[in-house]
Amino acid sequence: MNNARENILNHLRTNRKTNTPLPEAIFPEDNWEREHKITQISERMQAVHTEVHRIPTDGMAEWFQQQLPLRKLNRVLLGDNELANTIESSMPPSIQVTRYLRDIEEWKQELFQDIDAGITSTFGAIAETGSLILWPNHEEPRLMSLVPPIHIAVLKADDIYVSFAEAIDKQQWGNYMPANALLISGPSKTADIEQTLVYGVHGPRQLIVLILE
Repeated sequence: MNNARENILNHLRTNRKTNTPLPEAIFPEDNWEREHKITQISERMQAVHTEVHRIPTDGMAEWFQQQLPLRKLNRVLLGDNELANTIESSMPPSIQVTRYLRDIEEWKQELFQDIDAGITSTFGAIAETGSLILWPNHEEPRLMSLVPPIHIAVLKADDIYVSFAEAIDKQQWGNYMPANALLISGPSKTADIEQTLVYGVHGPRQLIVLILE
């Protein structure tokens, strides 16, 4: 019995590959210009019911001041980072800001029942597929983009990549793989047996993307 076991282990050790070459990244042939990437991701996201707005970076505060009251979004959820600080400082008095600073068990009911919209940053986007890249962490936990009925994502135009492979390469994911990277291409949706799509069943019913130029 021991000899058989040793033979099996020796066989596995002998045939084990020690160096596995990494596959070469494949990038689209076209070197897309900045404007083309913005146009492509906007069209792809709008095709799946995502609301996209192109605004100047210094116009973000004005957008929130005008649009949140207009949409009757009275209570918004922010994380704990520089973007959250900037947004909160520009909020009109009528908007109640809640920061995600507590353990979820302490305010679960409040999060699930009282928050109108969650506002998050993004780690970039992919023009080819019309997808946002989110990188949840302790500053912006995953539930911020999952639980509120409306998710507002802030995307810098310079962080739009042509393909997923380019994003991984340019952002050097191999040096610090995330514990939970997310690709979001629109509001949550599902389909019944007749292939009829229904939006907002397993997550936010509406996704709003602000592209800062």
